[in-house]
Formats: sequence, structure tokens, C-alpha cells
Amino acid sequence: MSSKKTKRRPKAVALLSGGLDSTLALRMMKDQGVEVHAVNFYTGFCVVESKRGQGRKNSKGEPYRNEALRAAADVGVEVELVDISKEYMDMVVSPRFGYGANANPCIDCRIFMLKKAREIMEEVEADFIVTGEVLGQRPMSQRRHPMQVIERASGLEGKIVRPLTARSCAPSDAEKEALLDREKLGKITGRSRKPQMQLARELGIEDYPSPAGGCCYLADESYARKFYDYLDHLDERHLTARDAIVLATGRHFRIGNRTKVIVGRDEEENRVLETHIGSETRLFARDFRGPLTLLQGETNEGNLRIAASLAARYGDGKRESQVRIGLETADSERTLTIAPCFDEDLDRWRI
Repeated sequence: MSSKKTKRRPKAVALLSGGLDSTLALRMMKDQGVEVHAVNFYTGFCVVESKRGQGRKNSKGEPYRNEALRAAADVGVEVELVDISKEYMDMVVSPRFGYGANANPCIDCRIFMLKKAREIMEEVEADFIVTGEVLGQRPMSQRRHPMQVIERASGLEGKIVRPLTARSCAPSDAEKEALLDREKLGKITGRSRKPQMQLARELGIEDYPSPAGGCCYLADESYARKFYDYLDHLDERHLTARDAIVLATGRHFRIGNRTKVIVGRDEEENRVLETHIGSETRLFARDFRGPLTLLQGETNEGNLRIAASLAARYGDGKRESQVRIGLETADSERTLTIAPCFDEDLDRWRI
């Protein structure tokens, strides 16, 4: 009778965004025989998922797709979709480790997600967590020291496997325990995506979003300006899922300490704003095609006239001397005749 022990099949929780890096990491784990429980976290700030949820279409006129579902199907695993947006909103307004170049709290974001992943790992009795991170790829969260800080803060020291870059990092517990073959893991470093694209070709992975594409509104410079402006004019810093969507939609103008105007840029944005109207005043041109405009905050006559002039400026009547603008609230409606505002006013108010 043989005394040789059968090597048990390891189990992992894999963070799957649907981007190239996380897809490759997932595939590398499956190729090593790992039983993978893939997880996709929805934060409320994912560009593609937000647009998909709004029913918007991409530059090809096609509906946006859930990239995590697509990637999981391509690799042949199931993926659990987890909405963490409510708790995430609380974290994002006051991150312990601060923001990156824009409004991206990358270190706090990783800690937050990994803590959630650790809960799932314990629940499904997995051995480790898998991410698509690459050493040196992101300046704030994927340098060696921040990665170590993130592991400690999330309570996952030794429990995170980064298949693409593993041989450039200290061995994880899974590698030390021979649950994984370290020699079959990658040693990619740096910001170039060429090594990942080459690996994708070798593995036969062809369908994936642009590796350099932005996936988070918080990393966008324009969004960050609106994000900070919004929080700076609140008595208490807080954010809701509705706030996150509205901040990503339209042109924003600060016309007073408590007052802001939002102007839709196209029919899709008009529809999104229409769907998310709260207590705002709704403005629109009566005689011309034009944007839906929302006035947030104080609705005195001066503010209403400024908002109306912005609505006139961005409609087909922008070259007219006067434009009739409809103003609607929950309990009233009126028409204001106004001249489109001047370009210098746009520069003064634009966020």
C-alpha cells in the first residue's frame, strides 16, 4: 500500500475586475489547479459599471457589458458580484492614507476590498486571496512598501498571491506550503502593459478591455475637481450613490457657496440627470433643443437667472439675444426669458 500523500487542491478567493491583469491572474490560478471563488466588488465609482447600469452605450453604439462576468465566463469560473458601495462611500470621504493624484484613495481602497475578501475567504474556507496587482504598476498602492502596509492592515500577511508579479515579491504562504508552483508564477514589474499583453496571447486570451483604460471615476482629474468641490461645500462630509452618479454627469458650475448648476452634455446625460432629480430645480429651453439643467441649492431670483442663462448658452438658441427657459420644481412651473451667458462667465463658474 502506497504511503504517498495526495496533494490537496488549494482554494482561493480571486478579486476580479474584468480587466486584463485580474483576468490573467485568474487564468494562471486555474492552470495550477486552484479552485477559484471569483469576486467582483461594486464600489459605485466604476466607470463601465455605472454607465452599464444607466443603460448607456459605448463609442461603438453597443451596450456596456459587465467585464467581470465576461472574464469569468471566458476563464470558466463563476463570479460573485458584491455591492459594497454604501460602506465604500463612507471610506472614500475620509481615507486614512489620503488620496492619490486626484480623488483616488488607493491604499484605503485596497485595504477595504481585501478585508471584504478576507471575510469571504473565511466563509468559503479558502487558503489565500488572489489579485491582479503588479509591483510598480501604480505609484500609490503597488510599490513594495505600500503593498506590505496593505497586507498588514487587512490582516492578510502572507495570504495574498499576486500571480503576475509573484517572483518579484517575497513568497506567499501558499508558495511556501507548495500549494502553488512558484516557478510557474510571473515576475512582471513596472507600468508597461506589454508583458501582460504578450502573456494574454500565449494563453489565448483575446477579449479584454484596453489595459490602459481608466476604470475608476475617482482617478479622473475632472471628476476629482467636482468631488472635492462638492465635499468642500457641505457642513459634514458625506456622499451617497446618487451623489457619485451626478458628479460623473454633465458640466458643473459653482455659482454660490451653497449653489451649483449642472448642465447635461448630451441626450444620455439628460436622461441620467432626469432619473436622478431630487430637490433640484429643473430648467430647459422651451423653443430650442438643449440640455437638461439642474439648479442645486438656493433658488433665489439671481441664482435662477444664472442657471437659466447657462441652460440657454448650451442649447441651440445660444446665438439668440433672448431664450425662453422653463423652470420646474416639485410644486411650481414658470418661464424665464434670458440672454445666454457670456464665455467669461463660464470660465468664472466652471468647476
